Amino acid sequence: MLIDAPKGLKDVVVTTTRIGDVNGAAGYYHYREHDAIELARTRSFEEVWFLFTEGRLPTAEEAARFTEHTAQLRELPASIREVLPAVARSGCTALAGLRTALSMLPSRPMWDAPMDERKADALKVSAMTPTILAALHRINCGLDPVNPRVDLSMSANWLYMLTGLEPSTWTSRAVEQYLIATIDHGFNASTFTARVVASAGADVVSAVTAAIGTFSGPLHGGAPDRALEALDLIGSPNHIDAWVRERIEQGDRIMGFGHAVYKTEDPRARLLKEIALEQPTALTEFAVTVERRVTELLAELKPGRQLYANVEFYAGVVMERCGIPREMFTPTFACSRVVGWCANALEQSEDKKIIRPVARYTGPAPRIGSTQLR
Repeated sequence: MLIDAPKGLKDVVVTTTRIGDVNGAAGYYHYREHDAIELARTRSFEEVWFLFTEGRLPTAEEAARFTEHTAQLRELPASIREVLPAVARSGCTALAGLRTALSMLPSRPMWDAPMDERKADALKVSAMTPTILAALHRINCGLDPVNPRVDLSMSANWLYMLTGLEPSTWTSRAVEQYLIATIDHGFNASTFTARVVASAGADVVSAVTAAIGTFSGPLHGGAPDRALEALDLIGSPNHIDAWVRERIEQGDRIMGFGHAVYKTEDPRARLLKEIALEQPTALTEFAVTVERRVTELLAELKPGRQLYANVEFYAGVVMERCGIPREMFTPTFACSRVVGWCANALEQSEDKKIIRPVARYTGPAPRIGSTQLR
């Protein structure tokens, strides 16, 4: 018997997970048993990465060993380094280039690989992703790639590879908190994609490259820069009302507002707003003004919809303050989310049942030979 699911599989439970969950009504999400925002406030990226890999937070000694080990995995093999200039010259986006480069990494199908090997592949993919993305960006800018440093944290090394300069303590920590807060967020589209690929017994690299393709869409990971572009288009507080009303009348989405799950304030947006206000700029102050007024207008023009600022709105503000180029906002997001994709792929690989839904056919009646079926 066929079961008709709601469009977009909304509220359809497709499996179980121990990784984390999102409570949209309460405005809360967690990694394992830990409040994700509290982890972002109190832990390092590497400690939370360990949590996603091993299912528990590390001891101080384990955290130090894990940090040292993953830092050693950042260096790219010669085979990938050599193709990056050609990939960059092709004119593709950084995420598309990442898909191409990662696909060159050897990775054994998870179906018959032991879990230790699957975890090793996941760590390698996650550690190399920032190195590939930063190298592609610098080559596109006519600059030489910057080699990763093992003495820097993940977030500091990311900023160093992008700019060639060691970041300040505040900048590094601001980016680190953003990265921790965006590692995972329930069964979003890219995470579900990774799990579908993993359910087929495929390798970790295939699961991640498929997830990247989904993530690149503007309705998913490709929104932080678009939210900042909206602030540019508004220009000044006097133009907020007219700009928002015009967008609503045209049926356009207000980038940076609304979420598929949250019916209250996005806790990630709240965290990033707090970070932005620690060292505010004119952009920060304008963003706060726009957020307040847009929220009021959406409540007026779309009553009952409960639309608030989402993670993308203040993510752009924080990343711009930290010196990350706008075209690298979504790739920065990918540097953290790859850890979540890998964790979900590994968890799915333990279930030997392939994910295989069906579609209800609504096209013309099929023909067999010259006889049309009725």
